[in-house]
Amino acid sequence: MDTYSLMRQFADSWMLLAMTLFFLGVVLWAFRPGSRSTHADTAAIPFRNEDAPARETVNRTRQSVGADAEPTEPTAGERK
Repeated sequence: MDTYSLMRQFADSWMLLAMTLFFLGVVLWAFRPGSRSTHADTAAIPFRNEDAPARETVNRTRQSVGADAEPTEPTAGERK
């Protein structure tokens, strides 16, 4: 039996089984009952800094970079 046929037979049988089992394991691990708190914590990340509006954060970032003005339309040389 040549190498291609051997690899093809392996991929058609055992590798398909291994990949299916891996997929099912990942899905079961992600939706296990003990991960509810982890998912809730991850889902709350955008709301952690509610005391400071997002616009102020953007302005502070611009000031630290050194840009004083608001962004404008690109000039003819920048449109390339």
